[in-house]
Amino acid sequence: MPILGAVVALAAGMLVALTPAPAHAAAGATLPFTSVEAEAATTTGSTVGPDHTQGTLASEASGRRAVRLNSGQRVEFTVPRAADAVNVAYSVPDGQSGSLDVYVNGAKLAKTLPVTSQYSYVDTGWIAGSRTHHFFANSRLLLDRNVQAGDKVAFQATGVQVTVDVADFEQAAAPATRPAGSVSVTDRGADPSGRGDSTQAFREAVSAARGGVVWIPPGEYRLTSALGGVQNVTLQGAGHWHSVVRSSRFIDQSSSAGNVHIKDFAVIGEVTERVDSQPDNFVNGSLGPNSSVSGMWLQHLKVGLWLTGNNDNLVVENNRILDTTADGLNLNGTAKGVRVRNNFLRNQGDDSLAMWSLNAPNTQSSFENNTISQPNLANGIAIYGGTDITVKDNLIADTNALGSGIAISNQKFLDPFHPLAGTITVSGNTLVRTGAMNPNWNHPMGALRVDSYDSAIEAQVRITDTIITDSPYSAFEFVSGSGRGYAARNITVDGATVTRTGTVVVQAETQGAATFRGVTATGVGSAGVYNCPYPSGSGTFTVTDGGGNSGWNSTWSDCSTWPEPGQGNPDPDPDRNLARGRPATATGSQDVYTPGRAVDGDANSYWESANHAFPQDLTVDLGSSQAVRRLVLKLPPQAVWQARNQTLSVQGSTDGSAYTTVLAARDYRFDPATGNTVTVNLPSGPGLRHLRLHVTGNTGWPAAQFSEVEAYLS
Repeated sequence: MPILGAVVALAAGMLVALTPAPAHAAAGATLPFTSVEAEAATTTGSTVGPDHTQGTLASEASGRRAVRLNSGQRVEFTVPRAADAVNVAYSVPDGQSGSLDVYVNGAKLAKTLPVTSQYSYVDTGWIAGSRTHHFFANSRLLLDRNVQAGDKVAFQATGVQVTVDVADFEQAAAPATRPAGSVSVTDRGADPSGRGDSTQAFREAVSAARGGVVWIPPGEYRLTSALGGVQNVTLQGAGHWHSVVRSSRFIDQSSSAGNVHIKDFAVIGEVTERVDSQPDNFVNGSLGPNSSVSGMWLQHLKVGLWLTGNNDNLVVENNRILDTTADGLNLNGTAKGVRVRNNFLRNQGDDSLAMWSLNAPNTQSSFENNTISQPNLANGIAIYGGTDITVKDNLIADTNALGSGIAISNQKFLDPFHPLAGTITVSGNTLVRTGAMNPNWNHPMGALRVDSYDSAIEAQVRITDTIITDSPYSAFEFVSGSGRGYAARNITVDGATVTRTGTVVVQAETQGAATFRGVTATGVGSAGVYNCPYPSGSGTFTVTDGGGNSGWNSTWSDCSTWPEPGQGNPDPDPDRNLARGRPATATGSQDVYTPGRAVDGDANSYWESANHAFPQDLTVDLGSSQAVRRLVLKLPPQAVWQARNQTLSVQGSTDGSAYTTVLAARDYRFDPATGNTVTVNLPSGPGLRHLRLHVTGNTGWPAAQFSEVEAYLS
């Protein structure tokens, strides 16, 4: 399918090739098939969804909708292009199997399409926040005839309920011919019927073909254990529709001299659960430098490629990776110059594509022009550490629990971990219906997440030309996911288009800073910015307007609540303390008595400035301009806090830079006999966002002190 049509179609919830639009010119893979959503077809069944709720069938469906067929019901697709093959994403109830009858222009085929729950309903109880997931699977069929655009292909349930999600139509290439001089696995005794064990024949062919080609003719071959010692050889099939290897572990080796080229056949496993201690992967370990994987169909494995050791300059391109119980591909440290491009991934049980810089950093590697659909437990693309990494021109749709479309993160999982360094380039990506509710945090994850989970982000993070459509929650999230408040800084966001985001455009939950230029938003559900760093008082996140932004200049006003999709900002509550939980800063602090203690809602904890260093300032960012009319200032109420006067003035600012005096300096009496509380009434005037107390004296201690600073509208 032309790449441009793929993007437009996904954004609309239908994977039908449409007239391309220039704005989508670069996102996703150029694919040899065209997909049609079942809910866009004609059906006698019923539509399920839309639904984003974790654990529901619709939440894992493409477009969050699918069609349920009871026995005798059908869904009929209008074929979008010339085709002779089809792949169907489906789900059946747990513990059941069966088939779909297939009709072409009303004529029933002798072939049926098998369906089974064998590879679905995966449980990973050791992963916090997970539930039973991985409801869908894929089943493919050669139609043994050509159909043209406008023809009708129908699927009818027989004896088992089937939920059909999407159908991929393509013209399968004819079987390739044997390369001259190649070593055929059948010449070494491999059984193309799939009945016999062909493992030894494959091993002998690999050994005999060093420097040449191992040929895998059309047929089905069963391997009962993994290949090792694979180096300086090409393994080539007649095309993934024709040469099929049945194996849950194809290559398992810790090192290789490299120059391994694997192409043009299918490896379909029998992995029904996720067991992380088992190497149930197409490739586990190293292919060695200057290797490639292309034109492969990889399905029903734990991971497509779990890459450790030396894989320098590896190219992984033009593959389909479906129905893995964990990652589609993971560069697990040490990778240098790896290019993963133009692949299609659907229905992963973890990150679809990941780089994890364990033991040594991944460097100068990239994920480019990939199309990713329906990762059901993590992110579409995740970058965990690494140096000079690129994520470019990818199309990602329909992430589920625990996942964003793209995550740029310092989450380490294990040591030794190598955090993000150098320049991290995130460019030209399109994210559709990405982001999800995180059940561990009990709040949402954004479509694109920058996460200082285990350490501050010191790398230069450059996010450019991003399209975010129909995110159920936020577009851009900046967070320290461990809750420890590490900074996310050195971030720029340039040239983004955000359409119909459920809550906010920017979800800032840790200290740090980002500059936004040319970011336009329409259909914002709640407010432009949610800016509530956690833990409270840990610091501020500065959102800098670099110009050219529009459609998201409001700020969510209440850090004690989460915006719900489409909720809109709550009406001002005159009795709500506007300062509680807001970012607080100061000119100085004494020991552990940090500014956040003055806005944490606890009158027994307090901020104390540097001693013997008047004047001192305490500043609270209220998040948006507010008509503050009353302040309540507190010290701890215990009698040991003897009565004292503090001399202070009140200042305000709308931009955090230019401050004006709201109330001139005077003495305020704090006395435990009256609760150690002072009320300061402010005059009417323009609103202020940044509230500052400028303290020049304290008769009880040589420093400014407040246990609570409260701000009210009346």
